[in-house]
Amino acid sequence: MRYLDPKLDPVFRKIFGEHKQLCRSLLNSILPLQPNQKIVSLTYKPPELPPDLHIFKDSIVDVYCVDNTGRQFIVEMQMYWTESFKQRVLFNSAKAYVRQLKQGGNYKLLKPVYALNFINEIFIKDSPEYYHDYKIVNIENTSEQIEGLELIFIELPKFKPSNRADKKLYDLWLTFLTEIKEDTEYIPPQLLKEKVTNEAINCLKMSSYTKKELEAYDCYWDSISTQKTLIDGKKEEGIEEGIEKGKKEGREEGI
Repeated sequence: MRYLDPKLDPVFRKIFGEHKQLCRSLLNSILPLQPNQKIVSLTYKPPELPPDLHIFKDSIVDVYCVDNTGRQFIVEMQMYWTESFKQRVLFNSAKAYVRQLKQGGNYKLLKPVYALNFINEIFIKDSPEYYHDYKIVNIENTSEQIEGLELIFIELPKFKPSNRADKKLYDLWLTFLTEIKEDTEYIPPQLLKEKVTNEAINCLKMSSYTKKELEAYDCYWDSISTQKTLIDGKKEEGIEEGIEKGKKEGREEGI
């Protein structure tokens, strides 16, 4: 049995953008919600966030949904990290928050927007922490918070499962995203035992996809390889420029 990589956009969107029960389980497990804040039901919204002003471009997100209380959730999978990604997430979240308010509306009616972002790279190299939760808080007293936007970034390569029973689904979903890769032959048994992750694994079977969907999957892999080559090339150029600049400054200082 051949499985596809759940981290690639076409697959990630199929799993969490077409199966509400799986998306709800993922959000309830991963987001820092209190027991009385758990998501009961979800409705999908178009993944395209059109701008209110013509000077801005449309934004496409992987999964965009709203729950029965009006809270909005944006879920993204990012294969390669760029420094501008945080700003993009903030921009999309703020856009979703602002678009709730109709002309003459009451600000008190605005509901929170949560942005959950899975990153397939390490972007904070000097810390073992992989779960990064950003809120608008009082610097002097971080328990004081202005509710509205909450941005979560998860560095998948740093994840290590725990043995805590209360984090069962949390660990299973992150294991699902980190352990299963293209052409994998071994599926962790704990994923098969849990109903929601077992259902998600069935969505990874190559036989579940049409020829057109598999072609889109292969094309996305090609674009990822091209993107990685370009990013690695830019990094090498930057290193070489830095070395050359250091040599030049060293020669000038010596003179």
